[in-house]
Amino acid sequence: MKKKLLGILLIATMVIALFAGCGKKEGEQSSTSNNQSNNQTTNEDTKESKDTTDNKGNESTTQAEEGKVLNIYCWNTEFQDRVKAFYPKYKDNGDGTGTIGDIKVNWVITPNENNAYQNKLDEVLLNQDSAAADDKVDMFLIEADYALKYVNTDYTMSLDEVGLTADDLKNQYKYTQEIVTDDNGKIKATSWQATPGLFVYRRSIAKDVLGTDDPNQVQEYLSDWDKFNDVAAKMKEKGYTMLSGYDDAYRVFSNNMSRPWVVDGKVVVDDNLMKWVDQTKEFTDKGYNNKTSLWSDGWGADQGPDGKTFGFFYSTWGINFTLVDYSLADKEGEKKVGNGIYGDWAVCYGPQPFYWGGTWICAARGTDNIPTIRDIMYTLTCDKETMKNITLEVADYTNNKEAMNEIANSDYSFDFLGGQNHIALFTEVADKIDMSNTCPYDQGCNEEFQKAFKDYFDGNVTKEEALQNFYTNIKIKYPELKTD
Repeated sequence: MKKKLLGILLIATMVIALFAGCGKKEGEQSSTSNNQSNNQTTNEDTKESKDTTDNKGNESTTQAEEGKVLNIYCWNTEFQDRVKAFYPKYKDNGDGTGTIGDIKVNWVITPNENNAYQNKLDEVLLNQDSAAADDKVDMFLIEADYALKYVNTDYTMSLDEVGLTADDLKNQYKYTQEIVTDDNGKIKATSWQATPGLFVYRRSIAKDVLGTDDPNQVQEYLSDWDKFNDVAAKMKEKGYTMLSGYDDAYRVFSNNMSRPWVVDGKVVVDDNLMKWVDQTKEFTDKGYNNKTSLWSDGWGADQGPDGKTFGFFYSTWGINFTLVDYSLADKEGEKKVGNGIYGDWAVCYGPQPFYWGGTWICAARGTDNIPTIRDIMYTLTCDKETMKNITLEVADYTNNKEAMNEIANSDYSFDFLGGQNHIALFTEVADKIDMSNTCPYDQGCNEEFQKAFKDYFDGNVTKEEALQNFYTNIKIKYPELKTD
């Protein structure tokens, strides 16, 4: 009966067109060749020892009892790139597949656009029991905004079932476990990254308007929302915009709500979200933004060499995964100072701490590759040296407190940020992330709320009409919820 009910749940969610919420651009490929001025430890340094032993130092588990095919479902190539670069047992075939020993690895990549990834994943999970062994889903990835949709089903295995212990997971940030903990208290997924957020700004614009580009001094100007708004007016006077568009500050406000989206079955619009509405309307009417939307061409251009926008709220992946590429004049050229506005950036805390996105790895129930899945999960999400190397090589912020603290307190620097050690700032924010207001309806509510109020920002409806449109649309998406 439970499986049947779970099937009904997934069928229902397939009908609902949910917007994929990681924050990454739909179908966007990862970029991993950033320049840092530090002594990097390469993957080759540790490869030999890891190829012959497991993560506990014992002889590797033989694959005789495992299936011969490992199917991994993703929405882009980021995880594939991490496995290629940082899991030594993986051999790339150069044709979109790979091998781990005698196991063939298939990457099933379906872009997020129009909810295609979740729809595909739901379809195959519903047929998991009847699928042939080599066709079953073995691993799949999920994002923060819809994590609970999958972790609260029997289609995901708990980490203790996979073989990861509390000791293995002890250095991970607690929130990365809380967000994927099911109703029975079981952790159902694991992540190689944590995603605290900062305000990323143009150094040259800061010098022009504020007289300094020093992160500590810029932070003084932006330490609360009133000061932030004052700087926006100064930017306008000098011919710049404070933000690019409507959505840039949304995650800062939504991450600081005082309660979940849904309380006792009723949709509740938090006061902090209405503060976002009021600020965004003011910024729009006064010309403090360029009226763009996330991932639009205009939004991307504002991050490029010809952009006149002061800054962007980004979490960890946004800097190395997105902003670096937008900043280049020569997209095919080397990522270095002198190419576009590479190096003309810095980070500060901004008005409030926040996080944005993140990717989690799930083991699908029914897999016949548990030893290999455990080894991948451990290496990429628990092994301190591997996670430290990921940060040093690609400037991502990884999910290991010890590793991040070591880098934060080192002479590490990132030349894209003018030589700043942004890991030190991210480390402080990461400890402040609060997931207590997460609920299963986050993805749909966030999507519909932003969509409804864009009409208000554009002047097509009143604030009251936009709010009513949100309630109407959320009832269509989630008929079981009350709105009054």
